[in-house]
Amino acid sequence: MNDVTSLILNRLRQAGDFLSGEELCREFGITRSAVWKHIRRLRSEGYHVDAITGRGYHLSGLTGRAVEAEVIPFLTAQRFGRRFFYHPVTESTNLLAKALASNGAPEGSVVVADSQTGGRGTRGRHWISPPGMNLYFSLILRPGVPSIRVPQLALLVAVAIHQALSRLAPELVAKIKWPNDILSNGKKLCGVLCEMFSEPDVTHFVVIGIGINVNQPELSCELQDIATSLFLETGQLISRPALLAFVLNQFEPLYDAWLLEEDLGFVLPYLEKHSLLHSRQVTVDQLNRTLSGRVSGISRCGELMLEGEDGQTLLLSSGEAHLRKEIS
Repeated sequence: MNDVTSLILNRLRQAGDFLSGEELCREFGITRSAVWKHIRRLRSEGYHVDAITGRGYHLSGLTGRAVEAEVIPFLTAQRFGRRFFYHPVTESTNLLAKALASNGAPEGSVVVADSQTGGRGTRGRHWISPPGMNLYFSLILRPGVPSIRVPQLALLVAVAIHQALSRLAPELVAKIKWPNDILSNGKKLCGVLCEMFSEPDVTHFVVIGIGINVNQPELSCELQDIATSLFLETGQLISRPALLAFVLNQFEPLYDAWLLEEDLGFVLPYLEKHSLLHSRQVTVDQLNRTLSGRVSGISRCGELMLEGEDGQTLLLSSGEAHLRKEIS
């Protein structure tokens, strides 16, 4: 969408009622035929624009896609989301974001897709990304911190997502699962994938990929027992533009505070309150070993604190945790 078309869309939305073609011509310094060309462009992109002779144009329906023009009205973040790249379909928003970051895209740039053909989760798993239902986006960060701190960002963004979900769907019972998932009723609702590009003493940039199952009405048989969506959990359709904006709005101040702090200490109370694993018996799969024990908390550096049967506590910086069946 070009700049004038976007401006006309915003003007129609602000008006709430009909705007005459003459008024749009005067405001944007264009001809009536040019106004009509932009209206047709909006309609071709899925916007419902009514036209009545003598009254003008009225925006009667949005697309519901997480495009810039529909996200901006909800956005209060100062930097995050102010550079916006939308694609109806792409292989992976993380791949696009990495390319943009390598070419100097500023911190806070966001890449959004309505569908992905090669979306990825942790450990290289495929992330199912159908169109018209869910939210898939990547955020570019340039934190001036040692690379050893960067893995903490997965938990920090999980807090922001949880806060955004609590605002938009207050009836939802969601839990944060270390190190980077959001679950509801034991099923995965959201995943976070952080990719860092750095040297030992300097972080060049970080790309955070986020996938949230929003309005998906059903899941395949192989996913029904392990995944869910906001619609399946609440019975309500959720605005994808609003959800994207709310995540960015929540994450920006958390990120700024994290840059000033030395660790995650300032969000530990929130993490522990909403943790799926806290005080639970788990097994944790790592690359070359599997550990078992009781989760006693999360460290200030984002490590899982696992208390073994010998009473010793291990600090785990990575791995995939699974709840163990509790025996009564």
